[in-house]
Amino acid sequence: MPARTTLTARALLLDMDGTLVNSDVVVERYWRRWAKEQGLDPDQTLKVVHGRQGYATMAALLPDRPMEQNHAENAVMLEHETADMDGVVPVPGAEAFMAALAEAPHALVTSADRPLAQARMAAAGLPMPRTRVTAEDVSASKPDPEGFLKGAAELGFTAAECVVFEDSEAGILAARAAGMRVVGVGERAKALNTDLQVTDLRELEVTFHNGRIDIRQRG
Repeated sequence: MPARTTLTARALLLDMDGTLVNSDVVVERYWRRWAKEQGLDPDQTLKVVHGRQGYATMAALLPDRPMEQNHAENAVMLEHETADMDGVVPVPGAEAFMAALAEAPHALVTSADRPLAQARMAAAGLPMPRTRVTAEDVSASKPDPEGFLKGAAELGFTAAECVVFEDSEAGILAARAAGMRVVGVGERAKALNTDLQVTDLRELEVTFHNGRIDIRQRG
């Protein structure tokens, strides 16, 4: 059966959590605890968490709190999450997907900081891209497009030449704001505005030839 959908690009920009790495069990462990400490509904809190930097999630949920407190609590949470890899696994198909991209221009664009990104990619057994944009590299969290625009610029490509892989609403909004096409990965992306939607990375065939990346959805 022929592939149903094909996208072409010159570079790919990859989110990490929920896209390449399944870290939901760790994220939920710490954010549920935080929500209870703040008197918030944990289930509602988790609807806001994915894709954003921690301080931005706190600001969205507790808008009257000083931002300094959000940054301080986020730093503590990052330390805890970086030390806890229990349950972190690759998204199905991520190993083959990353192997297919070995020679192609690609960058990691994540809301995690460098230590957390390195720890989770290592725990999932995935290679860290040479080009990456982490929390330390941007002044604004997704859904701001800064991270994706910076990733494209560091690779040397325009927004129109890039395709973003994302799982979260915040990330997909950031990619759209950057003027980029989007592959949605997983359940969270299903109802969102993407150019191609897959349950996981096993549904994709990616090839790189003569500077062109073809992304095919298997039929």
